[in-house]
Amino acid sequence: MEIKTVGIVGAGQMGSGIAHVFALSGHDVLLSDMSADALSNALALIDRNIERQVSRGKVSAEDKAAAIARIRTTTRLADLGPTDLIVEAATERESVKVAIFEDLLPHIQPHTILTSNTSSISITRLATRTDRPEKFMGLHFMNPVPVMQLVELIRGIATDEATYKTLLAVVEKLGKTAASAEDFPAFIVNRILVPMINEAVYTLYEGVGSVRSIDESLKLGANHPMGPLELADFIGLDTCLAIMNVLHDGLADTKYRPCPLLVKYVEAGWLGRKTQRGFYDYRGEVPVPTR
Repeated sequence: MEIKTVGIVGAGQMGSGIAHVFALSGHDVLLSDMSADALSNALALIDRNIERQVSRGKVSAEDKAAAIARIRTTTRLADLGPTDLIVEAATERESVKVAIFEDLLPHIQPHTILTSNTSSISITRLATRTDRPEKFMGLHFMNPVPVMQLVELIRGIATDEATYKTLLAVVEKLGKTAASAEDFPAFIVNRILVPMINEAVYTLYEGVGSVRSIDESLKLGANHPMGPLELADFIGLDTCLAIMNVLHDGLADTKYRPCPLLVKYVEAGWLGRKTQRGFYDYRGEVPVPTR
């Protein structure tokens, strides 16, 4: 089937980015969030980010105006019912995601495909809480969505071939590249990336290096564009911890044990850039290591 209308649940950083790329590629988008302020902030962010693309010559002013006009917002989850595709982009907690899908079920159309932007939670398990496990998939965008080229496609055990091919075509229309992953904890990218971040936190915890020396070592010694602790702050330390817990619980291997220092930062509410403090303090003009 051809996807024309897209409903997005969650107007945070990921949801607004997903709305941005769908609208720019010609889809009609309905962005949903419980908070009217979050929706207003998302629209302002999308406008700024597309304007940045205009200033760089990547998008025309006409295309920007058309994309913005394609985005509508709502605080009512039921309003997403008529859409062809729904992308859940809420917080990385399984109970929250399950509640969203259960609330959506009475309102959606028989042909509607359901997807989750989860970075680690079982697609098969989420699908069982719906009436259409064959039309359920993981559609995992990377952050920041308008910039990153990869989308992970994760089939649950019941996902049918037609749904998979439809979403392959969607990713292609967005101008991005699909990587197909099996439904095991954290899929491909985060199965590799987040344990690396966790090991960097252990390296800090054990006193092997400072925040700055660890990040500089990976940037200059491994040619990474960002150091692992800087990247953790960008992702959100709560998200990193949630993914490590999924890996540890799902695979029962001690190599996935979250570092106690990572846990401590999350307990303190120092979650990275979004709270202005993580492994760096962002409240001044220049980020300063907190350890």
